[in-house]
Amino acid sequence: MSEPGYFTDDSMIRRVMRKRAVGLTYGQRALVIGAVHPLLYVGTAEHTKHRTTPYTRLALTGRLFEAVALGSREEADRALAFTHKKHATVRGALPEDAGARHPAGTRYAAHDPQLMFMTMAFTFDSAEVMHDLLVRRLSATEREDLYQDYVRWGELFGMPREAAPASYPRFRRYFDDYLASEELFLTDEARLVGTYLSGQRVPYPLPLPLNQVVNSVHLLIQGSLPPRIREMYAMPWGRREEIAFRTLAQAVRAAHRTPPLAPRVLHGTLAGPSAPVYRLLTRREHRLVNSGHASMPGIDPRNYAERHPV
Repeated sequence: MSEPGYFTDDSMIRRVMRKRAVGLTYGQRALVIGAVHPLLYVGTAEHTKHRTTPYTRLALTGRLFEAVALGSREEADRALAFTHKKHATVRGALPEDAGARHPAGTRYAAHDPQLMFMTMAFTFDSAEVMHDLLVRRLSATEREDLYQDYVRWGELFGMPREAAPASYPRFRRYFDDYLASEELFLTDEARLVGTYLSGQRVPYPLPLPLNQVVNSVHLLIQGSLPPRIREMYAMPWGRREEIAFRTLAQAVRAAHRTPPLAPRVLHGTLAGPSAPVYRLLTRREHRLVNSGHASMPGIDPRNYAERHPV
């Protein structure tokens, strides 16, 4: 019997995040959408040690989030302590205007309750969307339970409970209104990073069959985005892309409907922690960077203060 964590084995957050189709897609999707929040994007970009290794940062975040949702209390506590230490010094101000709602000088801090809630919101929304898309649609009760689990997950990272709407319907109204508002803005760097994370821009071709797998993940992420987000990234999307996306998503859903007597290897592929894949992603990026290649060509490895010394 596995050591208990903060969530029980039958909790919705564990049931959803154990699905690898969710675990391997929700993080990139959350970052692509979350990049439209200037305070979250700039606050992270200006204080990360992974400007030259962005996929390593994605993998690290994925492992930390997964440890809290799926791990034992000891594993979760280590991840939480690491995150709290990293966030303690993340505070500053926007160095430049980021849209009409976020002028230069707007303050941010990792422990700001609203920013902590928005981090949880982008994460939860992407987990919910990718499960609906690639596994099956959640019932209303399951959706509420998943939302409450993510609120608890946010609290473990330090988010005050009152920072989040009390119920899923209230959250959905708030979040959908936010995505339709004028608050959204992509800085030039956020747009460039988002085009890499969504697969709109691919710097180095991968060998087969890895190339096909990565392209499939990118198609699923692009297709899952709200139309307005695709428009902000100037992402081409027409009937051909929509048909390919729907066909692929239906195939993944069908695999999750496989009869119980299907080969054990199929169940092992579809379910389980995604941390091993995150580690592979990290090793590949380090090999790339150590060979003298930029992980995301065009991204300046220096933060704003280093680029504009006083």
